[in-house]
This record gives sequence, structure tokens and C-alpha cells, in this order.
Amino acid sequence: MTRVDKQDQRTHTTHICCIGAGYVGGPTSAVISAKCSEITVTVVDKDAERIAAWNSDNLPVYEPGLDSLVKKQRTKNLLFSTDIKSAVDRAQMIILAVNTPSIAADTTLGSESPRGLQTDLRAVKQCAQMIAEVSLESKIVVGKSTVPCGTSRMVQEILDKNARGGVEFTVLSNPEFLSEGSAIQDLLFPDRVIIGGSAQDANSQWAQSELKWIYQHWVPEHKILTMDRWSSELAKLSSNAMLAQRVSSINSISAICEIVGADITQVAAGCGADSRVGSMFLRASLGFGGSCFHKDIASLVWLCQSLGLPEIAEYWRQVLAINGLQTKRFVSRILDTFASSPKGICGKRVACLGFSYKEGTGDTRNTPAADVCRELIRYGAHLSIFDPKVSEHHILEKLDTGADSVQICEDPYSAISESDAVIVLTAWAEFREIDWKR
Repeated sequence: MTRVDKQDQRTHTTHICCIGAGYVGGPTSAVISAKCSEITVTVVDKDAERIAAWNSDNLPVYEPGLDSLVKKQRTKNLLFSTDIKSAVDRAQMIILAVNTPSIAADTTLGSESPRGLQTDLRAVKQCAQMIAEVSLESKIVVGKSTVPCGTSRMVQEILDKNARGGVEFTVLSNPEFLSEGSAIQDLLFPDRVIIGGSAQDANSQWAQSELKWIYQHWVPEHKILTMDRWSSELAKLSSNAMLAQRVSSINSISAICEIVGADITQVAAGCGADSRVGSMFLRASLGFGGSCFHKDIASLVWLCQSLGLPEIAEYWRQVLAINGLQTKRFVSRILDTFASSPKGICGKRVACLGFSYKEGTGDTRNTPAADVCRELIRYGAHLSIFDPKVSEHHILEKLDTGADSVQICEDPYSAISESDAVIVLTAWAEFREIDWKR
């Protein structure tokens, strides 16, 4: 697709529609609206309850700095709506930030079944179909969701196939690099912004320059990288895979430390002091969770398999295997602590501090804490759980268990009271301030 007529008459974007009011769409739209006062940003979602929450005093997503930013911008140029089609029709640029979960993914991907490695792209496909049916004018469609390589091309094909006469779409890849707990800072001061398009397509080049113009409202030009769509999508997967690899690497070293008596904190400090290594993501933990790391490595494994690279696929598969092993080792150590008791951990009360997959967020997707809790319940333990940002509803929903074995507490002290053991599952800063003599 190449359309070069009237390019000098094109005007800058004044309306953006972001489809998906989740952890990516909400914060991203809030920052764009704050930095681009001339652009109206409408965030849409079919979940009416979620949209109502975005329009209320209690936002559905917790991120430091997000609450005040959203409430300020809602009085200006940031809208939240369930009227998806109207927002799409009005926008010159559409951002896809819909959920793309793994299909039947397990913890370690031990199965050779391709279904355990694939990403569910139904929401992306449905959005592309709807955009094509609704749009009366040509638009830029920006992929922000975490997706496998080749998704931008797939979206372009769906749009081209279903477009109305005279309507053309330009699809860009613009992956998010947000870390939950610091998403607003990541958006305001990004290490880089990647915009993937097509160097052979004049429309794509113009669309890239238009998205770049938006980012240049607050991002230095040298941090905005333009490339082809495949490279953009692969850069996203590779970045997350390498970060997850570091988590599994330090956790594998922690297993050695436990046997030989070394201090993993000191080992990590010794490694991180090397400027070639650095200290980021070198803290031993239960393993990585969240919506991206597992899914992105799974996509990388699937890609390698489909390209006939089984050895490389196995390399990345082991990053996931070690992540699953870390949780199992943690549970085993807890069970060993009660091994001398006649019934083991059965009937014991265990205080669980934290439930989100990491500090700074209320997100429980793929949280290792849930895996630990389920195993302890299976062995008959009674749990007292406290997390400062995860609601009772979300915890019980995640554990899929009754109140007989789980008590949700309002503060760490009520969770700890009368417990036989205390385990820290999420490294919230407030847990470091607990008065254990109280």
C-alpha cells in the first residue's frame, strides 16, 4: 500500500482512541494527554465496570503518580468510555492495548504442545475487524500490546481485507516497555521508544513521523528509534526475555548458596558491581510473574521452534523451567521447617505477607505468591494473607478456595498474630518496617 497524494495537506493528530483500559492503556493514555494538550485521548473498553472505575475516585489500576495524573487530565483532554465505535470513528490514530494472554500456558512449559507456547490474539483480531468495519476515513493503527512477531503484519492484512472503499490503514508497532510499579516514570522518562513501520511504504514513513511527533512532546529525539515492524516486535520479546533470564540466573545461584552457605545478597552485590553486569534484576526472589515475561519467553520458544531452531528454543525454555523450580524450592523449604511436627504443616497457621507479583503494583497475574499459597493449602495449612494493594476479592478469586483455609487481613500485624510461621511473598517496603516485638 502506497498513497502519496495530498501528503503536504495532512494535519497532525487531534484525536487518539486507545482500545484497552488496563495496565498499559490507562497509564499510557494519561501521559499522552498530559504532554499533548492539543490531542484528545479517549480510552475505551467493553468492560463497563472498569470504565466506571476509571471515571471514579477509585481507579482500577494502582501505579504511583497515576491517580493524581488521571484525575487532573479527566477535566481536560482524557476521556474514558464504553462507546468504542464512536471513539474509533472519531480518531485519526488508534492504539491497541488489549489483553493478549497465553493459551493454556503452564508454569514450566514442559509439554511439547504448541498450545502451551502460543499467545491468544483473539482480542487483537476482533479489534482489527471492528476498526475496519467502523472507519470511514484512513487511520494509523498502533500496536502497543505485547504480541508475537508477525502480529503487525496480521493486523494489516485483516484491515486491508475488510476496509471500506477508499479507506486505508497504516499499522505501526510501538511496544510498551513499562515496569509495573514505575509505569508513570517509565512513560515520562523512557530509556527508548521504538516505532516499527515499513521503509518501503510512504504512508508508513509518514505514520512513523506522526507518532514520533507525538512522543517528541516530551521524549528526546535520540531516544526514539524507528525500525521495521518485525525488528520492533522482536526487540520487545528479546528485552523481556533477557530481563527474565537475569531473574532465573540469580535464582539458580541462590540454590547453590543455600547448599554451600554463601550469602546470595553478597554474591549479587559482587556480580552487580561489575559495570558489564550491573545490579538491575539481580535480587533473588520467588521468580518472575506478571503478564509479560512468561508470555514473551513462550512466544520466543514457539518462534524458535517454528524456525527450526530447537536448541535455541530449549535454551529459553529452561529460563521458564528454573522460574517454576524456584517456587517449588521455596515451598519445599517451608514444608521442611515443619517436618518434625507430627502432622507437618497440616493445621498450622502461616502468615503470608504480600500477594501481588511484585512490590509497587496490585497486579496478581502469574504471581508466584498464588502458587505458593495453593501448595500450602493443599498440604493443609491455614493462611493469613495481607497485601497493601490487592483486594480480598482478587486474592480469593486467584486462589479459588473457600474461607475455611484462608483469612484476608487488613494489616500485617493481624496476619502475623498467632501464626506459626511468617513468609514474605512480595517485597513491599513496609514489610521491612515491621516491629517484630509488637
